[in-house]
Amino acid sequence: MDHEYNLSYITLTGHVEVEKYRYVYFLIMLITYILIICCNSTIVCLIFLHKNLHEPMYMFIAALLWNSILFSTTIYPKLLIDFLSEIQVITYSACLFQFFLFYSLGASEFLLLAAMSYDRYASICKPLQYTTIMTQTTVTVVLVLSWLLPACLILVLVILSADMKLCEFTLKGIFCNNSVYQLTCVNSKVRSIFGAVTFSNIVVFPILFIIFTYSKIFIISFQSGSEVRKKAAQTCLPHLLVLVSFTCLCIFDVSIARLESELPKLARLIMTLQVVSYHPLFNPIIYGLKMTEISKHLKRLFCPSRMG
Repeated sequence: MDHEYNLSYITLTGHVEVEKYRYVYFLIMLITYILIICCNSTIVCLIFLHKNLHEPMYMFIAALLWNSILFSTTIYPKLLIDFLSEIQVITYSACLFQFFLFYSLGASEFLLLAAMSYDRYASICKPLQYTTIMTQTTVTVVLVLSWLLPACLILVLVILSADMKLCEFTLKGIFCNNSVYQLTCVNSKVRSIFGAVTFSNIVVFPILFIIFTYSKIFIISFQSGSEVRKKAAQTCLPHLLVLVSFTCLCIFDVSIARLESELPKLARLIMTLQVVSYHPLFNPIIYGLKMTEISKHLKRLFCPSRMG
C-alpha cells in the first residue's frame, strides 16, 4: 500500500485572526504554559521532598499533577510555534502522535482519579485495613497501569488510523483531537467499535467506579461522627472538584468535534483553549488550597516569616 498520504501536511484552520493577533496569542499562551509548569511542579516537588507527604493520597496527587504537565506539553510547544508561523500545518504522522499523547494522558487522569477515590474509600471506610490495602507495591502497580493501559488502548486506535487513506487535509482545530477521524475517506467499523470499547474502559468505568466509591464514603461518613465527616470533606472534596472539572472539559472536547460545523469559529477556539488551559491550572490551585498538609508547606515556602 502506498503510504505517501501519511506524509501529507494537515492544515490547522481553527485559529482566529492569527495574522493580526499572533504575538498576543503567543504571549498569553506562553505565560499560561509557564504557570502550568511552575504551579504543578512546585507541588510535585514539595510532595517528594517532605516525608510526611509520602503517603498514597499525596503520591497520587503528585502523579496527577505530573500528568497535567505532560498533557500540556503535548499541546503548548506546537501551539506556540504555530502562532509565530505563517501557516499552521502538521504532518499526518505527527498529528496521530499528538492525538495519541493527548488522549492517553487524558485517560490516565480518569484512572488516577479512580485510584484516588479507592484510596479515600480504603482510608475512611476501612481504616484498620488501610495500611495492608494501600501498600507501596499496590500504589506503584496502580500508577504504572494508569499510564500503561490507556497508552496501549489509544495506540491501537492510532495504528488502525495510520494506514487509512485521507480525503481531507484541513482540520477545523488548533491541534489534533478526535476531529482527525474526519480526515479519512471511509469510516472504519473496527476502529469505531474498538473506540467505543476503549472509551468505556478508560472513561465510563472509572467514572462509575468513582461514583460507587464516593457513594460508600458519604454513607459511612453520615453514619459516623463529625471527625469522620470532617476528614471525608477535607480529602474528598478536592478530588470531586477536579473530577467534575475534567469531565466537563472532556464533554467540551467531544462537543467541539461533533458540533464543529454548527459552532462559530471563535466559539470553537475558546472552548478548545479552555480544554488545554483551564484544567491544568485548576488542579494545583485546588490541591494547594484545599489539602491542609500541602497548603502548610506552600505557606512555609512562600511566606517563611509568617510561619516563623
